[in-house]
Amino acid sequence: MKYKFVLFFLINSVVLFAQKKVSKQFQTLANEVNIYTAGLDNLVVENSDSDFIEVYLYAESYDDQLIKVDENSKEVNVKFAFEGTQTREVIFRKFITKRLQRANVIVKIPKGKKVFVFGENVDLESKNLKNELAIYIENGIVKLNKIQANTILKLYSGNVYASVNNTNLDLVSKKGKIKIDDIFYKEKYKKDLENSNKKLSTNSIKANIYLSSN
Repeated sequence: MKYKFVLFFLINSVVLFAQKKVSKQFQTLANEVNIYTAGLDNLVVENSDSDFIEVYLYAESYDDQLIKVDENSKEVNVKFAFEGTQTREVIFRKFITKRLQRANVIVKIPKGKKVFVFGENVDLESKNLKNELAIYIENGIVKLNKIQANTILKLYSGNVYASVNNTNLDLVSKKGKIKIDDIFYKEKYKKDLENSNKKLSTNSIKANIYLSSN
């Protein structure tokens, strides 16, 4: 009977912690977009179909979540703030080992603007972004998909995936794996193409880098 009560409480708690959505759309003349990922689990960046920057925040277990934007003539900064019940994972830790809150963001950016991402532990996906992209994080799973423009990635550890057809490469992972198609390389790999104007540069201590040339 006691077990059934606990199970009933947990199920209803999960329902109460439903995901909330906050969005913001704005235009800017700034040429650089800085995205700060503190508090996020996942970030997706992709191109927008308009001249607006679109930000969509989905979060669980927070009473309030905010998208903060500040800008000057050169750059616009996008940050996120969470308020309220941020520690619901403590409820019945004996029965729940996976945290209940989730904070996921999609940022859609017009073509032509440089994109910078800063953070610590975050998973990131670039959905074939046509903008120049620079990512500086500590750890995470980074899915770059098809490289469309110059891309810089610096991280301590994690896994990196990308399609690098006709792309210049400058790869460093001192203690991780570097795999291109079915071939492994140790610590460094570099490739320069005469007819390519895009480049993927990675620098890491422990990240595993998996690339496809198709």
